[in-house]
Amino acid sequence: MPTKETALQAILDQGLLPLFFHQDPELSLEVIKVLYNAGIRTLEYTNRGAAALENFTFLKAELKSYEDLQLGIGTIKTVQQANDFLKAGADYIVAPIVDPQVGHVVHEAGLLWIPGCFTPTEIHVAQTAKAALIKIFPANIVGPAFVSSIKELFPGQLFIPTGGVEMEAENIRTWFKAGVCAVGMGSKLISKEVLAQRQLDHLFAQTQEAIRLVQTSRT
Repeated sequence: MPTKETALQAILDQGLLPLFFHQDPELSLEVIKVLYNAGIRTLEYTNRGAAALENFTFLKAELKSYEDLQLGIGTIKTVQQANDFLKAGADYIVAPIVDPQVGHVVHEAGLLWIPGCFTPTEIHVAQTAKAALIKIFPANIVGPAFVSSIKELFPGQLFIPTGGVEMEAENIRTWFKAGVCAVGMGSKLISKEVLAQRQLDHLFAQTQEAIRLVQTSRT
């Protein structure tokens, strides 16, 4: 059974959190299997469409035999959404905003809550609500310099940027040098073209490259 600690450790170990949504559940499953075969053991499916909850329920059922894979759900903004996806078996909850009530629900379930923050005040609110890991979002607006500037204000706090992380060694290295513990990658890794054209071999190669870039950027 996943716990707050195991979900956090999986993200820390991997250093990379892929995230995506597609309305086709079968294609979503194929994508996750490709990511897994490339070395991914934790990822975020995003609540970005009407089919998200139904798809997520389907994915959890189909992936039961992948015992070492943790599947989180992202774009959770309300208590109702959190409850729905927790019931569907989410291993952790990621949000684009800070809502301490959502955090409370997730903590009560013994799971990891990763709220999204954009300002020092929001980070403080998230910290007060016991967020072990905070998402910097949208990271392309604030950049690595933001993390460098504020990390000493929040000693020991773990950060993961999402948005603005490129498939490029220097960019990834700069984020880790700034003090993040992992990077989130959405369309830069799982692009619209990859999904529309089912470029699964390309996705496999890109995922292996992303893992390699993260590993070399952390050394």
